[in-house]
Amino acid sequence: MSWGYGYYQKPSAATIAKRIAKKRKQLEKTLGELQPITIEGRKLATTWWGKSWDENLERYADYENRIGRGRTYCRNGSILHLQISEGAVYALVAGTSLYEVHIRIDPLSDAKWKGICSACAKRVDSIAALVEGRFPKELADIFMKQGDGLFPTPKEIHMACDCPDWAGMCKHIAAALYGVGSRLDQDPLLFFTLRGVEPGELIKKSVEEKMQSLLAHANQTSDRIIDDPAQVEQIFGVL
Repeated sequence: MSWGYGYYQKPSAATIAKRIAKKRKQLEKTLGELQPITIEGRKLATTWWGKSWDENLERYADYENRIGRGRTYCRNGSILHLQISEGAVYALVAGTSLYEVHIRIDPLSDAKWKGICSACAKRVDSIAALVEGRFPKELADIFMKQGDGLFPTPKEIHMACDCPDWAGMCKHIAAALYGVGSRLDQDPLLFFTLRGVEPGELIKKSVEEKMQSLLAHANQTSDRIIDDPAQVEQIFGVL
């Protein structure tokens, strides 16, 4: 940062590029190959998972006036690296330098997760479609329920950036949040990793509820009662 005649002088494009290249080279030594966010077309997200992630962020008053600052950064290739792990997002976002963004997301509470699993019970076909990568629309209301669904609230999202911006959410953090939506387009199951839950539990709960319902109405003398779990998996298409 430089000042001249009492006002801030923005570094030249060449200076910024040199700074970014230097820091990127340093970080590649520790991170290895970087995982950039590349947006193709005009939309930041194209699948239900990516679009719903963005929609969830934008529907909260805490974020609606700040999150938009990151759209341009996300779209123009400024996110040079974004990695999702359990409960955390790490990103490198290019600005006047290359900034490190750390986002931590609280794990989904046991009460919320059990409630979601129960709400999804007996929806075996829908859950199977989910695991196959096809989002069943009938689960949208359950997953997107504000405050009690799968998606995090602002209070559950904690973020930091090493840029000089004093704002709670700088444009680099906002860009990284949009970058998460783009990454979920590529691999929806990363969402469950981020929230610290196992999607297989949805399948198990749904199958158990379905079997309990079937057995409750079955004739006890019937020879069609299923005892072998492998048969259950075959019948309901759960592998």
